[in-house]
Amino acid sequence: MGFKSLIMYGSGTILGAGIFVVIGEVVGEAGLLSPLAYLLAGLVAVTTALSFAEVGARIPTAAGAIDYVQEGFGSRRLGSLAGWLLTIANIVSGATITTGFVSYLQSFAPMPGWLATVGLIAVLGAISIAGMKQSAVFMNVTTTVGVLTLVFILFVSRDALVAAPGRMAEGLGQFDGTAMAGLFAGAFLAIYSFIGFGDMAQTAEEVHDVKTTLPRAIMIAIGIVFFFYLAISAALVGHDDLSQIAQAQAPLVAVVEREGWPGLPVAIASLFVIVNGGLTQIIAAARLILDLGRDGRGMPGFFGYVNPATDTPVRATLVVLALVLALALLIPLKGLASATSLAILIVFAGVNAALWALKRRGQPEAVPDISIGVPILGLVFCLGAIGGQIWLWVGA
Repeated sequence: MGFKSLIMYGSGTILGAGIFVVIGEVVGEAGLLSPLAYLLAGLVAVTTALSFAEVGARIPTAAGAIDYVQEGFGSRRLGSLAGWLLTIANIVSGATITTGFVSYLQSFAPMPGWLATVGLIAVLGAISIAGMKQSAVFMNVTTTVGVLTLVFILFVSRDALVAAPGRMAEGLGQFDGTAMAGLFAGAFLAIYSFIGFGDMAQTAEEVHDVKTTLPRAIMIAIGIVFFFYLAISAALVGHDDLSQIAQAQAPLVAVVEREGWPGLPVAIASLFVIVNGGLTQIIAAARLILDLGRDGRGMPGFFGYVNPATDTPVRATLVVLALVLALALLIPLKGLASATSLAILIVFAGVNAALWALKRRGQPEAVPDISIGVPILGLVFCLGAIGGQIWLWVGA
């Protein structure tokens, strides 16, 4: 992939995983302070994305965090642990997105949830097995559709956007312990919405001029999605019936319908973007399993096989598809998103710490040179988010 394709790939997976699927859960927790929840999550995401931008250029491999942590700490076991955690996070995230897809589909086409789930997994499996170039082309199309859909939602919600600052001020005026717990819970869920930049790093072996392309693409993609998260969450907050929107099967469709526009086109467009996010998670998880099997990291070597006809890890992909299907059928969306956020935060903390250690040893040429304070801040924010979630669990 080239620069533009990688931006589209990253933007599509981050948006598909977050704004179309989890935003209702974030609003349900944080209420009028939902934009602040995304802002807090963004502090974790932006600092960690900067770390990924540099370390991904330093160590451009499909293993991603596995090799980053191993190189940073000189420990194969820690690298393998990062790989297993990231694999779990991608698989659970794929199930989260699949569950969100079913909710949007049922908002206009009632059908058994299991049937929609199985059908989606079959489609995602066919595309991911076909090849990386075919997947990238598909993602370029769906990402374009998603961005245009979000612009349309902002247009029809322009009055709500104007009302949003006043509504947020109202929420801050009523801020208490319960509101703070809701804000932190919403922020923890919102972290899930940003995880796609880690998947971008795992495409390193399939990117042209990776040392230049990957860092720039990661930062542009994170900037694009950060804008949309803040703007769309503000648009939701500006509505008087916020609680009903949060409880809707398809929150963004509900917003459009409340503004007097037909929701069906938005629902259909949303499905394409959600499929994009699910596809990326499956591709990333399959490549992690490939690496774990190929390098003898606790995964059977059987899975370290690349099919010569498609140049894709077909065996690993089939395992991922089976696990995603099982989780999507058995666990509710909120539980899946929370589990993904916790696993990914542990990995993000490890990557930030690894870059910190690498930068103390020296700075190679031809890679970005971010301040050493960035991975330190990223590590602090990740540990703070993990601690905050533990506090919420204990308090509950």
